[in-house]
Amino acid sequence: MARVKRAVNAHKKRRVVLARASGYRGQRSRMYRKAKEQMLHSMTYAYAGRKDRKGAFRRLWIQRINAAARADGITYNRFIQGLKAAGVDVDRRMLAELAVSDPAAFSELVKVAKGALPEPVADTAAA
Repeated sequence: MARVKRAVNAHKKRRVVLARASGYRGQRSRMYRKAKEQMLHSMTYAYAGRKDRKGAFRRLWIQRINAAARADGITYNRFIQGLKAAGVDVDRRMLAELAVSDPAAFSELVKVAKGALPEPVADTAAA
């Protein structure tokens, strides 16, 4: 088997890692082994952060929709239930955008949702 000489590839690999770690403090930006360890951690945090950001935006959209829906006299839960019953297929991102930028259109959606909600059943056992 032929002998493989690693000089060029090894230097390139180390150069890439050190370039990515250039903003880190102390040895983490200067020594290859420390920089490599920090890069592994950093990339793990970045991956998790990209997943967390999606949940954070969803929570923000729900808060905005809830605030706008309550201003129109309905809770978020009943609003979403009414939209599903009416067959309106609008995602939370668009609903939040409507709630912020076009309150009149959002109010129309609230009316549609209220109209599609089933009437609450009176509890006869309590009477």
